[in-house]
Amino acid sequence: MLLHARALAHLKGRLSEPVVLDHFETFEYSQDCPLGVATAVGSRSWFVYGLDPAPHARSGRLSAPQRRRLARRPRREARGGYTGSTRRIITHLLPLVPEGKRLHLIGDGHPAYARVAAGLPRTRLQSFPNPRRGPKGSPRSSAARARDRAMFPVDLLHALLRHSLAHHRRETIAFGRRLNALLGRLFLAAVWRNFVKKRSERRPVPVSPAMQIGLTHELWTWPRVLSRRLFPGRESLSSVECVLYNHAWPTTVLPRNLPHDLIQAY
Repeated sequence: MLLHARALAHLKGRLSEPVVLDHFETFEYSQDCPLGVATAVGSRSWFVYGLDPAPHARSGRLSAPQRRRLARRPRREARGGYTGSTRRIITHLLPLVPEGKRLHLIGDGHPAYARVAAGLPRTRLQSFPNPRRGPKGSPRSSAARARDRAMFPVDLLHALLRHSLAHHRRETIAFGRRLNALLGRLFLAAVWRNFVKKRSERRPVPVSPAMQIGLTHELWTWPRVLSRRLFPGRESLSSVECVLYNHAWPTTVLPRNLPHDLIQAY
């Protein structure tokens, strides 16, 4: 998380590409506690610019036992849900935009994106709503092809996360138990995607997303990623990143939530 914040500090005023925004859907503790994670990805570089959690209520048809079980669960801290998450991540991206320019945001038609973008300065939203699709294997419509082209960078990231992290797969019992730990692992995956992994495995050119935007000149190794100790007081963390770093976003269904307050931690 701190390395990611340091990378963004070097990118202030240098963002020169559209950013694709979508929420990655997963679970906190169980399927009764769905969690969206806003993922902002560069449309050309595929660099992961930000992550932000959005706890929300369970959707879909519920049986009577499921409704009773949900009624017994303690109330979760949503902190604005999709709307709050979208506002936080766009606000975090705006300092990266050069002076006098606008943040070009690409989304999938989620109502929270349009609602938030309309109320923030220097933000232009281009929407590609998810169209109706036919049976598996049927030809895609022109609207579906346009949506898939525009959203490909973030769709690829989500596919990588589901493939690489067992607790985010569609059919799993290995759900992340705590929101703080879940986001910590996602920030680790973002650093791997940005600095360690090649931008594309299909092309032989060894270029990472961080190299694509000029942050570094070579692929990083894990010893390099972990070579220097970083401190939260010396990095420009967003408000929600400070909460996550300090483990101050409780998972209310669990009886104990210990903050990150070790004497030598800072």
